[in-house]
Amino acid sequence: MTFHKLIIINKFMKYTDLEIAVRQPIFSRQELSLLGFNIYDYQLSLWVKKGLLLRFKNGIYAFTRKIKNLKCEEIAYFIYQPSYISLESALSYYNFIPEMVYSQTSVTAKINRTFDNIFGRFIYRHIKKELFWGYQVISTEHGQFLMAEPEKAILDYLYLNITNIKTSDDFKAIRLNHEQIGQTLNKSKFTQYLNAFNMPRMKKWTLLCLQ
Repeated sequence: MTFHKLIIINKFMKYTDLEIAVRQPIFSRQELSLLGFNIYDYQLSLWVKKGLLLRFKNGIYAFTRKIKNLKCEEIAYFIYQPSYISLESALSYYNFIPEMVYSQTSVTAKINRTFDNIFGRFIYRHIKKELFWGYQVISTEHGQFLMAEPEKAILDYLYLNITNIKTSDDFKAIRLNHEQIGQTLNKSKFTQYLNAFNMPRMKKWTLLCLQ
């Protein structure tokens, strides 16, 4: 009985069926269930072993032949939600810092997490729910991701690193591009966002960002 059941499963749950049903390069195990696919974990593991799929983390997969179309920002948003790109990655995105960023950094209303996969390291730092705002939706060919607004990216960074910024030298070590910041920031919005953080220790350093 079990043997025949497995034959039926394999007949109706082929890899080609999955490709037809899921159009996006990246998908979740949960999405398959919502689509009515009764796919077993051993099947997904087999397709990963054969090189047909990539596993980004438990329950999150991508079609190997489609990964060239994926952006790291899309992956970061997909594998851990709610989250949005911020901190070093957002500062680099807006050309506020000169260094290349080798890890994808995001903030999340959930707990801190780090994931390593073929695309690199994805770091998520917790921010309280009351501060989970100030991002914009960036549409892509295959979906979307959330990116911190330039004002929020700076404030998120200062907020989550404030214990490491004790002196002017510490602040200078961030190597902010003040010219680019001056051309990009909406100063009124920046001040409004700063007040929402309600952290007096941040004010000194945020004012220096505008100089």
